Amino acid sequence: MIPLRDIIPSRTTPVVTIALIVINVLVFLYELALGRGVNAFTLYWGLVPAAFSWVTVLTSMFLHGGIMHVGGNMLYLWIFGDNVEDRMGHARFLVFYLLCGAAAALAQTVTQPDSLIPMVGASGAIAGVMGAYFVLYPKSRIVTLVALFFFFQVIEVPAILFLGIWFIMQFLSGLGSILTVTSGQASGGIAFWAHVAGFVAGISGVVVFRRPERQRVEWWHDV
Repeated sequence: MIPLRDIIPSRTTPVVTIALIVINVLVFLYELALGRGVNAFTLYWGLVPAAFSWVTVLTSMFLHGGIMHVGGNMLYLWIFGDNVEDRMGHARFLVFYLLCGAAAALAQTVTQPDSLIPMVGASGAIAGVMGAYFVLYPKSRIVTLVALFFFFQVIEVPAILFLGIWFIMQFLSGLGSILTVTSGQASGGIAFWAHVAGFVAGISGVVVFRRPERQRVEWWHDV
């Protein structure tokens, strides 16, 4: 399932969401410009669990491993970020986003503390945004492209179902990654536990960061 948009119009301009997308894209373009030097750049600024650094916890959130990686992350951030930012306010949303990213990075470090593979990507922070959306807009719907072999259809999926399925898939994949490590196979690839931790951090943190005075009647659930 590929999300295309949600059905809730934002009441304010999501300046932080837009700024985060612009920064991530610009950093990725810089990575492309480095050519072969990108590996050294990623190793220096990515989060290497075996050489943990709080600086790279932050910088790793703005690095990506490929166009599909950055493109997918920015799509999810654009779909879910504007409404969450609307409910929190710009400054609160930025702090919330960074804290969720940090929680995600810490969780992945704990699960693979000896890993020498740099962890990069905004996925953990965006998972936190998705967790917040799960709490704030459970009756929303996500316009989704469903692809089955050569069959394509655009449908509206309840947000609570879309995000719930996404979380379960990340959790099960995380369990699979643990089995892979314990069996002695090489670890790497997608940081599933970062996604899980980011989502849980979002669900927990939204209670603190949301602004109750911005809550509105959810008229759109009957549309």
